[in-house]
Amino acid sequence: MRRFALLLAANTGALIAAPVAAQVPKATPVKPAPAPVRDWRTNVVMLPDGAYAIGHSAAKVKLVEYLSYTCPHCAHFVAESKAPLHDDLVRRGMVRVEFRHAVRDPLDMAAAMLARCSGPRGFTGASEAIFAQQAAWYQRGAQWWQANGATLQKQSQLAQLKAVANASGLTQLMRGRGMTAATIDQCFATPAGMKRLETMTKASWAVIQGTPSFTVNGTAVNGSDWASLEPQLRAAGAR
Repeated sequence: MRRFALLLAANTGALIAAPVAAQVPKATPVKPAPAPVRDWRTNVVMLPDGAYAIGHSAAKVKLVEYLSYTCPHCAHFVAESKAPLHDDLVRRGMVRVEFRHAVRDPLDMAAAMLARCSGPRGFTGASEAIFAQQAAWYQRGAQWWQANGATLQKQSQLAQLKAVANASGLTQLMRGRGMTAATIDQCFATPAGMKRLETMTKASWAVIQGTPSFTVNGTAVNGSDWASLEPQLRAAGAR
């Protein structure tokens, strides 16, 4: 009888303990981390005609910018539009920007050649740096060209451009961004890059009256600043 009582007690304890074990909560499954959102500002390609395109190739809104590195209004536009345009709309893939050169003078040509020698990965940063420092290098370069331009006429056009790039501080600016002396020399070694810029410039000035100028999805923008451009980007679908 005592043995039966012990067994009954043991079985009763097991019955009591069993539900407790069944109530242990299951481990919460770990959700996978969300896929990183692509930064489309890093998608920079050279188009067949030499223009640089920045952003998602399938962006709903295609913006073409006609810019000159010696144009003060262009420098103002680039600074004003960087945060809302490149750091937001281009980054999220809403807008693709096509940068087309509209060269105005030798300093502009020298700056454009150096920016383009940065390649697709460095072009945007080089352009922004050139525009940001425009007031300093343009003044130095213009003064130097006025004093020395006539004596340079015996040199090749590439040699003249390299000389004004050095004198203005453009070369030093690019060296500060990591461009090597060998790359800079190569920029001014052959006329291919210069000829391509001349061809692009001719095409640009055939369709614009001044810089900066813009088209949105093929339609010319009436205005030359961010305040004029932004509403038209929004109307075209940039959200």
